[in-house]
Amino acid sequence: MKIAGIRLRRLRFPLDPPFHAAWDPEPRRALQATLVYVDTDEGLTGIGSGDTMDGFERYVRLFVGEDPLAIERHVRVLETISFHAGRYWPLEAALWDLAGKAEGVPVARLFGGGVDRLPVYASTGEARAPERRAESALELRAEGFRALKLRVDKGCVEDGLAAVGAVREAVGDDVGIMVDLNQGWRLPGDVEPLLGYDEVRDVAARLRDLDVLWLEEPLAGDDVNGLARLRAESGIRVAGGEMARTPAELDASVRAAALDVYQPDAILAVGLLRARELAQRVLADGLWFTPHTWTNGIGLLANLHLAAGVGAGPFLELPYDPPGWTPERRDFMLAEPMRASADGYLAVPDRPGLGIELDEDAVERYSLD
Repeated sequence: MKIAGIRLRRLRFPLDPPFHAAWDPEPRRALQATLVYVDTDEGLTGIGSGDTMDGFERYVRLFVGEDPLAIERHVRVLETISFHAGRYWPLEAALWDLAGKAEGVPVARLFGGGVDRLPVYASTGEARAPERRAESALELRAEGFRALKLRVDKGCVEDGLAAVGAVREAVGDDVGIMVDLNQGWRLPGDVEPLLGYDEVRDVAARLRDLDVLWLEEPLAGDDVNGLARLRAESGIRVAGGEMARTPAELDASVRAAALDVYQPDAILAVGLLRARELAQRVLADGLWFTPHTWTNGIGLLANLHLAAGVGAGPFLELPYDPPGWTPERRDFMLAEPMRASADGYLAVPDRPGLGIELDEDAVERYSLD
């Protein structure tokens, strides 16, 4: 079997109602996705998505004519491309989708088949007033979520901490709370100073008193010594690595004992194969692995298969913050949006590959091509 061609289809997300991401003042600029189709000479097609794939067309020649199941080879090629251009991991997701279809099994089975469903936490994205966020937390608990994540903007820390306190008071001890400072990486054009170590340590102490499960991306991602120090001094779990550019960056965190929770996104960071290798390593050391998943429904599926395959946990991230961010919006290209069960779990589809079923009408409606 050979790769006969690679097709890209660019889509825009539905833009109504508006979504005001706490970490991005211009969220509309990121609300695009690209479907990646890998066609073979035997009629099988793999599908991936999760990023825009801008500029990938000039590299298609490096894959056409090759064995689609030689994924280690393709990963090495993608790693060379990422040095010069973008991180095109949606292609790897499409190759794994194809490999699962060729074997007739879900991708999670190819990754080890650790579990067939995972508990999820509701990953919220908007900055809301404390009383509104507390109301939202109660609604999420009623839907079955046993944990949720809140954003604290470095520009208005007191407001963010007040929201965390209001949520803890509202839900009591029934719901786990994670907090994300979003300082591990920067959006284009963001040159504002980060919170310094002493400020972050003070924030961590206050969050520890609120029994927060982990503090995410509290410092710059490459400050492994600072992260290790915070981990040792704060008494709170430290999470990060969601947008690491290379496995070497994650390896540096492991060697420095910088993190309790490793979160590389299989689509936006280092790809599925390398994330799987890291997961096996950190899980064996008694640490936590739970990937970042803020892309779209197909990117979420890829990370679900990865996490379930290796038996990750304690939770998987589920981007969910209604009314602005809903399954219908996040997964608009899928025939059935992905939803948590009434007891707060997300099941791995039992179909071969990633289990993608496209809504072709939606693909046509939101196509930019």
